[in-house]
This record gives sequence, C-alpha cells and structure tokens, in this order.
Amino acid sequence: MIRKASGEKEAFSQEKLENSLRRVGADKDTISEIVDEINNWLYDGVSTKQIYKNAFRLLKKRETGSAARYRLKKAIMELGPTGYPFEHFIGQLIKHYGFDIQVGQIAQGQCVQHEVDVLATGNGKQIFVECKFYNSQGKHANVRVPLYIHSRVNDIVRKRESLPEFSNLSFQGWIVTNTRFTSDAVDYGKCAGLHLIGWDYPKGHSLREMIENEGFIPVTALTSINKVQKEILLNEGIVLCRQICSDPLIAGKLEISPQKQKKLLSEVKSICNCKNCR
Repeated sequence: MIRKASGEKEAFSQEKLENSLRRVGADKDTISEIVDEINNWLYDGVSTKQIYKNAFRLLKKRETGSAARYRLKKAIMELGPTGYPFEHFIGQLIKHYGFDIQVGQIAQGQCVQHEVDVLATGNGKQIFVECKFYNSQGKHANVRVPLYIHSRVNDIVRKRESLPEFSNLSFQGWIVTNTRFTSDAVDYGKCAGLHLIGWDYPKGHSLREMIENEGFIPVTALTSINKVQKEILLNEGIVLCRQICSDPLIAGKLEISPQKQKKLLSEVKSICNCKNCR
C-alpha cells in the first residue's frame, strides 16, 4: 500500500508507473529497468512523492529530456510562490490556441472593478480566466472557487453586454488550476456554464494533456540550471522552454559558462523537439 498526497492509501500500480514513464518519452528498456528497481525498493506505506522522487532520479541518469518532462507537475508547482508566473504560463498556453491574451487586467463590472488573471479574445469570444495556483498537491479547488468566480464573471459580462464595442463577442468564464477540483466544484461549474480545467480534468483536455500535447514545458522543469537561475528567467518573463529554444541568446541572461549554456540548450532541444529550435 502506498500513501497519496491527500493522505489516502491505495495499492501500488506498476501500470501507472509504466504509463507515466512512457508518456514522457522514455524508451522500453529504460522503463523496464526503472520499474524493476522501484519494485525491488518499494515498501509498505511509502508515499507517492517518494516513488516519484526515486523514479525521477533513475530516469535523470538515463534520459535528461524525459526526466525534465517527468517532473512536469512539480515544475508547474514551482511557478510560484505568488502564482504570477503561473498566470503568464496559462496565458501563453491559451495564446497558442489562437487567442490574443492580456495578463493581470482590470475589468469594470456593472457593480465594481475586478482583476482578471488572463483576458483572452479571439474567434468571436472573450474569456475571463481565473488561475488558481497551489504549491501543494494535497490542496484542491472546492466549490467556493467557482461560486466566487461565477459572480465576478457575471458582473463583468453585464457591463460589457451594454457596451457597443463588445457587441460582436460572446463571453465565458474559465477557471484553471494546477491541482484538482472537488466534485462539488465540478458540478457547480457545469451548472453555471463555467469552463473548468484541472490537472487531470476534463479527460482529453486536462491541463496536463494540453501541456504535454503542445510541448509547453515550463523552464522550472529544467535540470541543467539551478533554482536561482530559473527565477532569473521567470523574472524576465521566460516561462517556457520553447522560448529558449527559439531564442538561444536567452541563455546569456544567466551568466553561466559556455559549457553550461551548451548543456542547457541541449536539454531544451531534447525537451521541446521544436521545429524552430536553433
């Protein structure tokens, strides 16, 4: 039996471990070797965090690019502690789908002003995105979150529907979290017409799947630079590995040796597999 972040216990699933390694691109032999080592090391009551940490250590020895992708969830949680880099990250992700985005905008409602984390406009639609960032896997967005956001979105929409410059747009509220929603939060979101995106919700279009499918790996996933160097990138508005991939001169902002720059760029290319990598 293993212990989850929420404190619940469940039976260890070798299949889940294999799938998680396969999803990040680890080859068949690497997966087999890591699973064997984890099975030999496993003990009753071990936490999922410890399993992940050990699997990551083993993967990093074999495949750097896959290792960076494997620590995706932890890397997203390192887009903090304020959550502001997370808002920029979500903004870039939505922009990729053809929207014009603005981060940290003030929108006038019918009653009061509201701060909108990400304002996305495109395809005849305007989306008000609230980003709920948590730095602990055990924290979930409960029903109070969509209740609160629903009232804010409605106040903004009531105002904008009365203004001629927004007459050709439809409006929708989104809530994006890097963890999970409670079942009540999901039920209320569906009923209220809010679009909820969690780490593994909705199936097929979850935050994890969107990130993995589009190759939007955050710079916090990198293993070739340290925490301070990652913070420098975040403070410069560099939140994605693909930003470094498309502009290698960004590595110069870190004041690291040419050898370390080369290692960084090699890791970035391995992670992104971008067509526009230089």
